[in-house]
Amino acid sequence: MTADAAHLAARAIAARHGLSGELVRFGAGSVPVLAVGEGHVLKLFPLDEAAHWQTERAVLEAVEGRLPVPTPALFAADVHEGWRYVLMGRLHGQPLDEVWGGLPAAVREDLMRQVGETLSALHAVPITGLEASDWGAFVAAQRAGCVARQAQYKLTSPWLEQVEPFLEQVSLPSPAAQVLLHTEVMHAHLLVAPSGSGWRLSGLFDFEPAMVGDPEYDLASVGVFVSCGDPALFARVLDGMGMPAAARAGLARRVMAWMLLHRYSRLTWYLERLPPPPEVRTLEALATHWLG
Repeated sequence: MTADAAHLAARAIAARHGLSGELVRFGAGSVPVLAVGEGHVLKLFPLDEAAHWQTERAVLEAVEGRLPVPTPALFAADVHEGWRYVLMGRLHGQPLDEVWGGLPAAVREDLMRQVGETLSALHAVPITGLEASDWGAFVAAQRAGCVARQAQYKLTSPWLEQVEPFLEQVSLPSPAAQVLLHTEVMHAHLLVAPSGSGWRLSGLFDFEPAMVGDPEYDLASVGVFVSCGDPALFARVLDGMGMPAAARAGLARRVMAWMLLHRYSRLTWYLERLPPPPEVRTLEALATHWLG
């Protein structure tokens, strides 16, 4: 559907809920998302994306008041003509990706600790009532198609031929417990605000791709899009999660495997975003370089 159609639908939905604030569409995304005045956000889903709509609705309900960072309050989830929609509260702050470059090292480290604390709390949210996935089947399917997907995204030598043997060498045991995963924790989905002499996380949003599964899966996006290939910052995330040193043995290799197996994995993109030095030419070395 066109942007005009989405805007017209948003205006009608806002009126249905007694809202008359200005509609402002946020940047490019998989589905239309519009601010409705200063207090609300409206996310529109095509009718055939019922699963994503249901996930967003259910997870917003599940996490409300349970995390150390604000999440959007759910006001309504319904259907209007050709759209499913979620009407939620508007979070306030600056996108982390817009301010990251100007933040001092100590502030970045503190924000990484806060991200870790948020992940720990997210993974502790009860999953009762949330749709559980067949995690084993999901991992097996991702494993079976991994090389083909990476090739589709133009991954070339020396990386592509390493994917299969690397995955064969990395053990990804079944998790002791499956937990709620965001799956796309990244700067673009985090808001921050000044706090005293530093900054604090002021929002986490976009729960549409959430899943239930292995907690280490969430670290795949974190390693690329939050700690940005800096192993010291990645360690601060783990500190915030309360992960003991013993649990970190082999973690970098497992997270690299999850980077390859992630539902939206594109190693070519990661390498363009975080280019390694010339001497890093193996996935083992890349895991150490990015994750420690």
